[in-house]
Amino acid sequence: MLAINDLSRLVRNERSRIMAAIARVVDRGWFVLGPELETFETEFARYCGVAHAVGVANGTDAIELALRALGVACGDEVIVAANAGFYSTTALRAIGAQPVYADVDQRHLNIDPAAAAMAITPHTKAIIATHLYGRMADVAGLRELCSRHGLALLEDCAQAHGARRGGIVAGAWGDAAAFSFYPTKNLGALGDAGLVTCPDDRIALRLRRLRQYGWKDKYVAIDGPARNSRLDEIQAAVLRERLPTLDERNKRRREIAITYAAVRHPAITHPDVDGDDYIAHLYVVRTSHREALREHLRGRGIASDVHYPVLDADQPVLCGQIARCALPVSAQATAEIVSLPCYPEMTDAEVSRVSDALATWKP
Repeated sequence: MLAINDLSRLVRNERSRIMAAIARVVDRGWFVLGPELETFETEFARYCGVAHAVGVANGTDAIELALRALGVACGDEVIVAANAGFYSTTALRAIGAQPVYADVDQRHLNIDPAAAAMAITPHTKAIIATHLYGRMADVAGLRELCSRHGLALLEDCAQAHGARRGGIVAGAWGDAAAFSFYPTKNLGALGDAGLVTCPDDRIALRLRRLRQYGWKDKYVAIDGPARNSRLDEIQAAVLRERLPTLDERNKRRREIAITYAAVRHPAITHPDVDGDDYIAHLYVVRTSHREALREHLRGRGIASDVHYPVLDADQPVLCGQIARCALPVSAQATAEIVSLPCYPEMTDAEVSRVSDALATWKP
C-alpha cells in the first residue's frame, strides 16, 4: 500500500546527518534551552525574514502562547476558520477565550476576510489566519481588516513552512505566527516541536517568559498564566539539519501536485497549484463521491485520508457551548475533501500510479 506519507524514507536518506546532530547534543550534555535552540531560532527567524523566533514544545502551545503574548485573555473572542482540525480552538479553550467561526473561501478553503469582517463584535481581540493544506490565506486582506479594527493577526503556519507571497514568507505577515514541527510537516522534527515568530521585541520577550513558568529570572515568575513549553536541544538540532533542504523539498512537493492537477476528471476538483504561496503540505481534491474514490484508490493499493472530517464548530465537546453560525462553504467542503499521497520521497513511478488511478476512476 502506498502510504499517505512515509517518514521512514526521509530518515533513511538523512540518517548520518541526523545521527551526527543528535550525537552533538549528547556529547555536549546540554539538553534544554541551549545553543542548538538558540541557533535554530536565529536561523529560522532569518529564513522567515522576521526579528524573532521563539521555540516551544509543540504547535498547539505555539498558538496558545502567541495569543497570550498578543493580549488575548479569558472572555475575549477570536475569529477562526471552522475547517482546520480544532487546533486553534484547543488553544483558545485553554485560555478561556471564545472561538468565533467564520466561513472559508470556495477556491482555497481558507478563512474568507469578508466572512471574518461579518463576525467582528466589540469583544473581538484577534483573527487567526490558518494557511490550510500549504496554501497561504489572504493575509493581505486579513491584515488590512485587523488594522482597520484594531485587532491582532496571528498566522497559523503549521502547514505552510516556506510558502511565499510577493517574496514575503508565511510567518512574516502577522503580529505573530505559530509553527508546528510535528514529524509530518514540511519541516518536521523527530517528535513534537513548535515555534512562534514575531517582529516585536516586547512580544518576543513575553513569549520567552510564558514558555518557562513566566520567569523573568530563574525562579522569579512575573508573567502568566504561563507553562513549561520548551523546544528541546535534540529536536532543535534535527530541525537545523533539515531547514537548509526545506525549499528543495517544497519544490518536489509542488512538482507532484502539478502532475496530479494535470489529470482532468469530471467528478474531481483539484486545488490550484500555481505560485510559491502553495507548498503542497497536503494535496486535497474534492468530489461528491468521496467514499467511492477512496475505495477505488484502496483497490489500487493507494492510501488516502480526510483532513478534516468534522468541522471545529461541530465537535462533540462543544455541544451546546458555542453558537453554531451558518458555514455553508466549510460544511460542503468537509463532505467532499480527500487527501492524496504527496511527499518528496515519492518516486516518479508512484506519482504516475496515483495519477493513473485518478484518471481511470469511474464513479
